[in-house]
Amino acid sequence: MSSCMLQDHGLRPGLAAADQSIPYWNNKADNAWQLTAATMVGLQTVPGLVILYGSMVKKKWAVNSAFMALYGFASVLVCWVLWAHRMAFGDRLFWLIGVPGVALSEGYLLSHSTQGCFPMADYVFFQFAFAAITVVLLAGSLLGRMNFGAWMLFVPMWLTVCYTVGAFCIWGNGFIQKYLIDYAGGYVIHLSSGVAGFTAAYWVGPRHSRDRQSFPPNNILHMVFGAGFLWLGWTGFNGGAPFAAGRITSLAILNTHICTATSLLIWVSMDIIVYKKSSVIGAVQGIITGLVCITPGAGLVDSVAAVVMGVLAGLVPWYTMMVLHRKLAFLQCVDDTLGVFHTHAVAGSMGGLLTESSKMASNKLASSSLEQCLSPSGMPSLPALSVT
Repeated sequence: MSSCMLQDHGLRPGLAAADQSIPYWNNKADNAWQLTAATMVGLQTVPGLVILYGSMVKKKWAVNSAFMALYGFASVLVCWVLWAHRMAFGDRLFWLIGVPGVALSEGYLLSHSTQGCFPMADYVFFQFAFAAITVVLLAGSLLGRMNFGAWMLFVPMWLTVCYTVGAFCIWGNGFIQKYLIDYAGGYVIHLSSGVAGFTAAYWVGPRHSRDRQSFPPNNILHMVFGAGFLWLGWTGFNGGAPFAAGRITSLAILNTHICTATSLLIWVSMDIIVYKKSSVIGAVQGIITGLVCITPGAGLVDSVAAVVMGVLAGLVPWYTMMVLHRKLAFLQCVDDTLGVFHTHAVAGSMGGLLTESSKMASNKLASSSLEQCLSPSGMPSLPALSVT
């Protein structure tokens, strides 16, 4: 009897005969949770980031910014099922990438997923949602001046050349997988989107000087609404990463919200201490950095560590964005519209380093996460968790 039927749910083998239409490996609880988690991640982008981007920019750029997010979501889905999913998670072509292939056949989508007790369709959908939000997060560096036609070409190119390589190397049995811990995308999603956004902003060039000097959001209430979608949607982001509805999933979700709330409070406190007033934009940035920082280790660290990570998530990116960015000429010459480099690259890499340190990651939790994520083939869905 497969471990999928018995894992963490106490099911008896005889129950499998109750419904012959359901394969023995398909755990209903895991299947339902994975689809729910994938939907929550999708809602982070549409409507979450669509609303957030449309409200954070000047009114003249609102429609274009929201449309960039909406197009990115749709474009990634088509590319993902036509070739990109198998490049990221399929058979190895060489050490950097998998073999491109279509993920549309009924036989493939209804087969047993390599990473959980549910059909492959769940896995394809969940990983698409991760890929889509990565591309749309990157767009935050380019708002306010990128031509929409150029964005239409950029999305499939970047997804194919960059995202699939990172996903394969760290999550898809690539050469980095055994050296790096990335629970839910601190490196694959946030470091890559932050660095790529910063690089793209450099080559696209800055906005007009008057737009850079005065850049108030056009609708603060909608901005808070979009940030709320992003925050609550992260329940599925980190909660879906173990590919099972088990104990580590519960811990990951709680750690996510603890770190985020702590980061928000620290960022707002820093604004009050330094600038003598609070800022809604600062609160939103604090939310984002907290979410990003906990992502590499949400199910691998204890909740005390989540508080510590939240404090650092509110302090370090705040310093790099509000202080260091204004001192370094190189950072000033790059017009990163929403500060994606600071909120995602800095926070994501910091979270990854904290997770990998022996003081922040627990051997017990790491071992439990690994056991929870084992497939019947014995292949872990997370990178090797060799915590010293």
